[in-house]
Amino acid sequence: MFTGIITGIGRISAVHPLGDTATHGKRLTLTCPPGYLDDVGLGDSIALNGACMTVTTLNAAQQQFTIDISAESLDKTAGLDQLGAINLEKALRAHDRLGGHIVSGHVDGIGHVTYFAQVGESWQLRVMTPPALAKYLAYKGSITINGVSLTVNQIQDSANGCEMSINLIPHTVQNTALGTLKVGSWVNLEIDLIARYVERILGKDSGAQGQV
Repeated sequence: MFTGIITGIGRISAVHPLGDTATHGKRLTLTCPPGYLDDVGLGDSIALNGACMTVTTLNAAQQQFTIDISAESLDKTAGLDQLGAINLEKALRAHDRLGGHIVSGHVDGIGHVTYFAQVGESWQLRVMTPPALAKYLAYKGSITINGVSLTVNQIQDSANGCEMSINLIPHTVQNTALGTLKVGSWVNLEIDLIARYVERILGKDSGAQGQV
């Protein structure tokens, strides 16, 4: 579990294919800020742009670790097979503060940036989400974008999905990789976990029931 509060900005410094077909995944090498890996061990979970991954090798001296990402995960996420800056969050510990909201690290869909510009001292970010995620978005509700816990300020439904507007304070822009976004950028989205359970409880068509 995570909170959506980014604990470091890392960098995907190398991408190596794990095979020569589309069914093979990739091995990523991540370079972290000094000291970031001091309390990380093999098998630990770290969210990369909101996607929960497992540390497979560790080089604390060079502040690098690797993860293996499957072809399925690559197909359902954005930006995890490209060199560049990436948001990092270590898994939540039982005694940690829940500074954002409950985040599972499972990407629900991919959106794209429709607007990103400075407004006063802050930044306005607008993201178009897939139609399937529109019903989970609400004014003043929570959303995770590339692993960052954010508050929805405005929503606008359309045939193409739902465009949500979010205000980013300077601290968020400076301490996450969201500042590198531009119009057209693809982003990983995770809806509020509570919204999923509400739909399951109240939904009339909530999928097949398990059999005992």
